Amino acid sequence: MLESIVIVGAGQAAAQLIASLVQDGFTGSVTLVGDEPHLPYQRPPLSKKFLAGELSFDRLYVRPAAFYEKAGTRLMLGTTVAQIDRQDHAVVLADGTRLPYSTLVLATGSRARTVPLPGADRPGVYFLRTIADVEALKAAFAPGRSLVVVGGGYIGLELAAVAAKHELRVTVLEQAPRVMGRGVGPVVSRFYERLHREEGVDIRTGVSVRAIEPGHVVCSDGSHPADLVLIGAGALPNVELAREAGLTVGEGITVDAQCRTSDPAIYAIGDCTVQHHALFERGLHLESVHNALEQGRIAAAAITGKPIPAEQVPWFWSDQYDVKLQMVGLSAGHDEAVVRGNPDQGRSFAVFYLRQGMLLAVDAVNRAPEFMVSKQLIAEHARLDPARLRDERVAVKDLKG
Repeated sequence: MLESIVIVGAGQAAAQLIASLVQDGFTGSVTLVGDEPHLPYQRPPLSKKFLAGELSFDRLYVRPAAFYEKAGTRLMLGTTVAQIDRQDHAVVLADGTRLPYSTLVLATGSRARTVPLPGADRPGVYFLRTIADVEALKAAFAPGRSLVVVGGGYIGLELAAVAAKHELRVTVLEQAPRVMGRGVGPVVSRFYERLHREEGVDIRTGVSVRAIEPGHVVCSDGSHPADLVLIGAGALPNVELAREAGLTVGEGITVDAQCRTSDPAIYAIGDCTVQHHALFERGLHLESVHNALEQGRIAAAAITGKPIPAEQVPWFWSDQYDVKLQMVGLSAGHDEAVVRGNPDQGRSFAVFYLRQGMLLAVDAVNRAPEFMVSKQLIAEHARLDPARLRDERVAVKDLKG
């Protein structure tokens, strides 16, 4: 019997899975079901170059339509999955159509987190997760208009940077004491607050938003003019299908080292998963392109019986103005943060996070060499001398010495 794979979700993880299945010699049938009407596309550029008008629509696509045609992939886009019938090995669509599978892969991704805020459903209030979201927002972008960004995370600050460059008057409201607090340390947060203020953005931290009203946002520190409001409150993994099907779900859909769920016929990949990471000795829910691509490769190898790719150190990035932030590893549990360069002047430095001398993570601001070297050092559980890390006379390649 010919093996049939059904993939639910049409993001970068799904596109990588298909490419890897082709590379690994899979000869069965593949059906891709996605609820958006688009081919799998890249999400990171949405808040950056696509919003800024520097990247055309077709360049968002991970692969062109011809790739899926050549691969023999059946595309069912703009289609919603209502249920997984594990007993009969079938996916049930919203219109009742049943798609049988021998292997099911959930690549359902995540969605923008909503907030129970009075006025959050008003016209002129936006979230940013999909192409449609950005198209709606682009239509409202105009020099001189006032934009209030609720949330000082990566998406909110990336969008603030684009808006400032387009001469909007931008205010960022962050409830926490510092911006990007979940992803970086205090040194990096302070740098980004300075960076945005230098670019004309009004950054407010420790501020709680109480309501969105016509023309302004009401906060604990007063009222802020707002022609447009962008809510950047993070993302939620789409785990409902998995949970309703009785699969094990925690912070995401629980998968093993081969991306298998608690049902051996079902895999899960990308932003919707939580997977044990041996390097950090705990389960991780990672929302990143790198993780999506790696899990796509892992699942394809497991399905086709190929060797599973080696586990890699997770990494992330953010582009704001002329600054590229590259983050590698996870800093949780560090007992020392060592700064290389001057975060209070200029726009280039790195912060190394150590635990008992062992390197856990690095935040590199316009410091590609430190970022690249640190990938290997973290994988090796390298122990480093803080004095050598601080000393920029020590070449990056010699940091381990």
